[in-house]
Amino acid sequence: MAMPILLLSFFLLISSSYANKYNVGDEKGWNPGVNYTLWVNKHRPFHVGDWLVFYYQSGMADVVQVDETAYNKCDASHPISNYSKGRSYAFELNETKRYYFICSYGYCYQGMKVSILAHPLPPPSPPPSDDHSAAPRAGIISSSIVGFAIAAILRFLF
Repeated sequence: MAMPILLLSFFLLISSSYANKYNVGDEKGWNPGVNYTLWVNKHRPFHVGDWLVFYYQSGMADVVQVDETAYNKCDASHPISNYSKGRSYAFELNETKRYYFICSYGYCYQGMKVSILAHPLPPPSPPPSDDHSAAPRAGIISSSIVGFAIAAILRFLF
């Protein structure tokens, strides 16, 4: 009996969250020669729960989280965090604040740094109020879809 409740909770949790995943630098990745200020302006606003994914060449770059002073000086000597393994790094914006990332391989001086402001999650949008008869139908339809999905998962598992 606990398994269906756990599955239902998991399904509802996933369907209610809407965090975004951003590839830093888009198709150019975390590399020299990318204007990260333009990239931020293209994708903002960022929110708590969003993910930044840094793709880079192994052994050629790293991702160093620093404070504002170190960001401005391209100083990685006292990092908040440092990641250089593999070819990618995923970072969750888990607080409402400004985050600073640089590359410590010398490319920071060429602009390989990014500053991201994470905003609180926006409140959910209210349902449309023009047609009061449409809202109950939409709720019935979406809850029916959820019900069918849960029933299919339970039928598959048991």
